[in-house]
Amino acid sequence: MTVSELIEHLGGNLVQGDAGWVVDGVNDYEHASAFDLVFADSAASATAALASNAGVVVLSPGTAAANPHGKGIVEASQPRLWFARAAKLVAKPHHASGINHAAVVAPDAILGPGVTVGACGVIGPHAHIGELTRIEAGAVIGEGVRIGAFCHIHPRAVLYPGTTLGERVIVHAGAVLGADGFGYVRDNDTGSYTQFPQQGTLVIENDVEIGANSTIDRGALKETRIRRGTKIDNLVHIGHNCDIGEDVIIVALTGISGSSSVGNGAVIAGQVGLGDHVKIGPGVILGGQSGVFSGKTVTNDGLKPGTVLFGTPARPLKQVMREQATLARMAKRREKEPSKEGTT
Repeated sequence: MTVSELIEHLGGNLVQGDAGWVVDGVNDYEHASAFDLVFADSAASATAALASNAGVVVLSPGTAAANPHGKGIVEASQPRLWFARAAKLVAKPHHASGINHAAVVAPDAILGPGVTVGACGVIGPHAHIGELTRIEAGAVIGEGVRIGAFCHIHPRAVLYPGTTLGERVIVHAGAVLGADGFGYVRDNDTGSYTQFPQQGTLVIENDVEIGANSTIDRGALKETRIRRGTKIDNLVHIGHNCDIGEDVIIVALTGISGSSSVGNGAVIAGQVGLGDHVKIGPGVILGGQSGVFSGKTVTNDGLKPGTVLFGTPARPLKQVMREQATLARMAKRREKEPSKEGTT
């Protein structure tokens, strides 16, 4: 792809270099070749990037102190984002390889043009797979599952019946989508448990990415929904009836209990635990290992944008630090107090 084509798609300004220069990959500046694109988002990294072998550098306006002769330089307001989007545009496309002879595809499954199914992949009855979607080796697509176009289902992922994926969804290896939620009713007389019906659905909207070995349960009587653009890390669990908003980030080892909701643009860091029926407001940032008790609502009301909440129960990080400092001072004073042992 040429520099001018990238600018046409992504914006930015070519301040130096050949608009017809071909970019066929992205790299870091230490390993870049003449046909690679690199980025710089600080003055220090700009100096290193401009001294590299990269043919094209994207950086913030006015970052470069000097422009080496012959180097292609693109200025963009968000060079890291420009670089990431350019990487998708210049990526080598996967060539459709069709249905592997060791795959099992139900006769009534509907596969769009260019679908790939790897060895030992299973496509169940009445499933519908959109065009140019890739189902890798050992993945299992259950009965009636619908997958949109341009999706990528990695090896050994399992999609249970009742699961629907939009377009451009990425499901990494070992993820399990649409399994029964953990819902049981206890008999007060005998103490035994009976499963509450788990017959709802799971809907994954467009442009969602789900990390390896993550699990998202179907709804009990209604649906679980992961909305557009949300990114889920490895080893995350989302329980039944949850509603996760658009462009949410959920980091590894987080657990979200059933019937909870997360607002658009929220960030949930690693090892966070949410109880059932929790409501997380739009834009809330929960720091690592934070916890929210069942039934609670957490919002940014009255807080500055970008405030990080931390601890259990989750509260503003500055408040947590003040509390810890107060406890530390109290502990020191206690240590200095004379011992009362042996007094009368």
